[in-house]
Amino acid sequence: MTGMPPAPVIPRSYAQWRHCIVHECGLTLTAAYIAERLQALNQADSQETLRFRRLYGDAHWQAVCGWFAQARQEAG
Repeated sequence: MTGMPPAPVIPRSYAQWRHCIVHECGLTLTAAYIAERLQALNQADSQETLRFRRLYGDAHWQAVCGWFAQARQEAG
């Protein structure tokens, strides 16, 4: 077997998360997309955020918020 090992189902680092978003999901981390996702994730009482937190836990939710913030800095 050659090549990279499969990506984890739930990313554990910024690099894994970015790879998942860009390469596996085919999304472009534009400034507009990042801002939209940060706004949605930071609405702690929205159904979308509550469902995310229930499924993946608060630690992962906080990590994803941080990864989007890091992506925002990289996007300029």
